[in-house]
Amino acid sequence: MKHRKYSAVIVGSGIAGLYAAIKLIKEVELPDGLLIVTKSKLIESNSKYAQGGMVCVMPENKLDSCTLHIEDTIKAGAGLTDSKVAEFISQKSAQVVKELQNLGVDFDRDENNKLKFTKEAAHSVNRILHAGGDATGFCIENALVKYLMSQKDVNIYEQTLAVELLTDSHNINRGLIVYNYYENEYEVIEAPAVVIATGGIGQLYRYTTNPDITTGDGIALAYRAGAAVKDMEFVQFHPTAFALGENGTMFLISEAVRGEGAKLVNKDGKTFMEKYDKRLELAPRDVVTRAIYHEMSVTGAKNVYLNAAHIDESKFEKRFPTIYCTCKEYNINPAKDFIPVSPSAHYFMGGIKTKVDGTTSIKGLFAIGEAACTGLHGANRLASNSILECAVTAYELVNLLKTLDLKNDFVTDEKISKIISFYDENLKNDGYSSDIDKMLYDLKELMWNNVGIIRNETKLLEAEKEINNLKKEFGYTYKCSDRKTYELRNMLTVAGLIVKFALLRKESRGAHFREDFPNKDMVPQSRQMSK
Repeated sequence: MKHRKYSAVIVGSGIAGLYAAIKLIKEVELPDGLLIVTKSKLIESNSKYAQGGMVCVMPENKLDSCTLHIEDTIKAGAGLTDSKVAEFISQKSAQVVKELQNLGVDFDRDENNKLKFTKEAAHSVNRILHAGGDATGFCIENALVKYLMSQKDVNIYEQTLAVELLTDSHNINRGLIVYNYYENEYEVIEAPAVVIATGGIGQLYRYTTNPDITTGDGIALAYRAGAAVKDMEFVQFHPTAFALGENGTMFLISEAVRGEGAKLVNKDGKTFMEKYDKRLELAPRDVVTRAIYHEMSVTGAKNVYLNAAHIDESKFEKRFPTIYCTCKEYNINPAKDFIPVSPSAHYFMGGIKTKVDGTTSIKGLFAIGEAACTGLHGANRLASNSILECAVTAYELVNLLKTLDLKNDFVTDEKISKIISFYDENLKNDGYSSDIDKMLYDLKELMWNNVGIIRNETKLLEAEKEINNLKKEFGYTYKCSDRKTYELRNMLTVAGLIVKFALLRKESRGAHFREDFPNKDMVPQSRQMSK
């Protein structure tokens, strides 16, 4: 295999990874350069599909304050939010927004050229910036890609998977092995700093708003290397995904539509949120999701509806152009017709245990964005806090890397040599499963039905048993045959961890609801685990 040296490697090209890459190039001495590894195209990421916006406490927004934002974040987090992390990220929000603007991000403004702030569920005031109406993620991602491509000191590997970390016997990460699945080539990448920014796990579930790249790769990668993971039971299901389409990847109907006053109605056209929470449609996501799930269950309906008819059509089209166009493709006029919606796997609150600067339990390994768990989101993420967390943790990661010596002085030992030998190009793949597509389907169905919105011990134990059976059938341990096989290896690892954590939490809290333990513990605990 080829061996290449870099000062730092970023795995993933969402907002967290791209922002970190730009700041590294601008601010940090990188004697051996920077490499970005992405398993698709540079522009393709989960961040790209974020609609609602980015939380920011701006000085000109006189009704808001960091204190209010922190309170809202902690309340939504159902008792598991790290208050110090929430305070730090909130206080940094205006700073990172200004920097993003300097990098070319144009947040929406009103007729007086003032930033527009909108409101989403569980926020006490309007504080959410948006861009392109309902295309915030795409606008930020596009601006960062454009800026990055104007820089010279960066190398990019597209269509390339990170398949193994090179962690030595002293728990120091020395680099990683990557696989270009188009060229069918492996490389050893030596680097003193490896940053995981691979996003979430939505594709583990039958129905998700996430694109097909979100298979938990970075979390599995870190866990296999021995990194601690945290809060893996907390999977957020978005209450309003567009309930039409031909596959399990569902188009998101942004929470901001409810923020503008849209109402949820059942199949008879009657509102129902008043039965579940006094905050109605703007209750936290876990509350709204379970309310919709219950309405669907008792009526036998496959979905409920959003009634946005009070919003003028021209206003809806301007404020939500992406949603408007998607509805029109299905002959739905949002100003007149109900929009069919149902819950879908959306965001992962758990992940690799990190501090706000991205440090993990392994020296030389860092994680930022949705793949990381800083403690900000607790048991249930407050809407639009995700992009903010991506930006702030990337910012702090770079501040940390400024203080480190990133000169590449690769050291190998017997453990690393053994890992490399497993991926030697002369060795055959070590697995034996032939029906990867069926296994993927079975896993997604299992996770949706048994480890989804409503859980219980019987279903979780059944899931644990079936996942173990799938792992045996799968057979691959190290070198796999193609991208899909590597993704399934990662998905099985992460699915097993979600089930283990869900079994341990014998209570209901935030996004984790156990019908056999419907109440909260008086003293909440945040759990972590290492391999």
